[in-house]
Amino acid sequence: MTPEIIQLQSQIDQLQKDLDSLSTEYYRGNFTATQDIQKYSRFNNRIKIPHYAATPTLGEVGELVEVGGIAYICSTANNWTKIGTQS
Repeated sequence: MTPEIIQLQSQIDQLQKDLDSLSTEYYRGNFTATQDIQKYSRFNNRIKIPHYAATPTLGEVGELVEVGGIAYICSTANNWTKIGTQS
């Protein structure tokens, strides 16, 4: 093989490694996104909600937080309500 072909093959190999790395990073879930879902959704894994030392002073209706092992939902603007019968 000529030096030009060897250099081209080396560049192709590096591009393949970079592409594989980008694909792995994308599919690993290391990104932030929002999605509005209008239908029933089933979660086959755990759902992680943010942990706080105290309920936030501001909140949008439907937000979920966890404080001291207890889950809260923002029921009206800036008003947090304990979910269920947790103690």
